[in-house]
Amino acid sequence: MPKMKTKKAVASRFRVTAKGKLVRRSPNRRHKLSKKSSTRKRTLGRPKLVDEGQLKMYKMMMGV
Repeated sequence: MPKMKTKKAVASRFRVTAKGKLVRRSPNRRHKLSKKSSTRKRTLGRPKLVDEGQLKMYKMMMGV
């Protein structure tokens, strides 16, 4: 049986940590930043972990 191909759209959005978790970026940090507070923009800039419910699906798509 052939190997499953990596979904490049998913692979470009997530990084794998040393413990096997996935790190993602936050949405809403691209434009219309003048109406958002400094605290909110700072929080959106930090990377976040992928939720446990979606972790298995994204790992399978990435081939991890």
